[in-house]
Amino acid sequence: MSTAYGPHDQDGAQTPAGAHPPDTAGTEGAASSGPQAPYGIPQGGQAAHGGQPAYGGQAPYGYPAGYGSVPPPPPPPPAWHGYAGGPDYGQHAAPPRRSRHRAGVIAASVTAVALAAGGTAWATVGSGSGPLSTAQVASQTDPGLVDVTSTLGYQRATAEGTGMVLTSSGEILTNNHVVAGATSIKVRDIGNGRTYTATVVGYSDSDDVAVLKLAGASGLTTVSIGDSSSVTAGQKVVALGNAEGKGGTPSVATGTVTGTGTTITAQDEGDGVLEHLDDMIRTNAGIEPGDSGGPLLNTAGQVIGMDTAASSNDSTGYGTTAAQTTTAFSIPINRALSLAAQIEAGKSSSTVHIGATAFLGVEVQSASSGESGFGQASSGVVIAGVVDGTAAANAGLAAGDTIISVGGSQITSDSDLQKVIEEYHPGDKVTIEWSSQYGQTQSATATLTAGPTG
Repeated sequence: MSTAYGPHDQDGAQTPAGAHPPDTAGTEGAASSGPQAPYGIPQGGQAAHGGQPAYGGQAPYGYPAGYGSVPPPPPPPPAWHGYAGGPDYGQHAAPPRRSRHRAGVIAASVTAVALAAGGTAWATVGSGSGPLSTAQVASQTDPGLVDVTSTLGYQRATAEGTGMVLTSSGEILTNNHVVAGATSIKVRDIGNGRTYTATVVGYSDSDDVAVLKLAGASGLTTVSIGDSSSVTAGQKVVALGNAEGKGGTPSVATGTVTGTGTTITAQDEGDGVLEHLDDMIRTNAGIEPGDSGGPLLNTAGQVIGMDTAASSNDSTGYGTTAAQTTTAFSIPINRALSLAAQIEAGKSSSTVHIGATAFLGVEVQSASSGESGFGQASSGVVIAGVVDGTAAANAGLAAGDTIISVGGSQITSDSDLQKVIEEYHPGDKVTIEWSSQYGQTQSATATLTAGPTG
């Protein structure tokens, strides 16, 4: 489950697009038919009642099954590319809160060796003289953790997750889905109790890793890093985090490693976007929404993974929790730190984005769900809405138009559009080609603005 705590309505209702699906494995829940949630915007929806699907079915993002007796969430609003909120953008609404959470299921098991964290600035710490108790692991690690609160401005919501302090000057490691869709980020350091403004140094949405930088931070306590290549099934682990986005002293979940080298498909609650994550550490630790980005630790108090997703199963049926079990998934810390080092070095790639995210400013439908004007089939993506003052608005795009290409790249799906926009940065000029709802082909060059993360 993606374990970030997603936005909740003030009255407990589900949040708009961008809320993560039930957090069973680190992905957000699937959106219903119609416009899709904005790319990169974290979701925080609640999981369906009863047990989550066992291996095979996709678990929704949000609360794992069995958490209370909340009714199933309504369909999320459409997503915005370069995104903004749903169709009700501009209406007044109290900011909902949600814990970031991802749901995922095992797609396949593979034999894999954890990637080495070569070139990182964060040295691996040697094992101590003996195993620590759970309480000792927690007390030793807590000061190196942070609570992450993402303001999802276009969704009028907030989302909570967890992060780990990598450097005393305020570099923070967390999941990308914890900050995806954020227009601003606040981070509370557990060690000193101070709250900082954070910026996104860079992220990899395909690997679900992000690095944040805290403004004005110094002298922070860091986490102790272990070696995920030595993780084996059966070893005891401790997971810490901001469960349910409550803040304060980090929550504690214990368990054992039940597998390594696992491939999962994680789904975000709000936008329904699927992510395929490889070589994950599988455990039975009972992590919850809000734990995303938090550490998975060995009995020496060393970080061996970053909690990312989970799925829950209640074998006794609806409304009971006694037999509820959790399958949790963590990114091996060696791989997470290797990506963090690439981000810190400013080396962008096809999977790593450095700096702020460009914003086109359109809400779109999937190509299969829309048609252009006069019943003509659409070969691109149909626009459901445009945000004032953005590149799309300045170019003259409007609801009902169909985007054909951006920057010379053909657009055949909403995922194509997301990938293309992520290659750019705020201030870049891009040529957009589209077909109007009346069938006329047009093009214009516009300057991309800064938008939500991811």
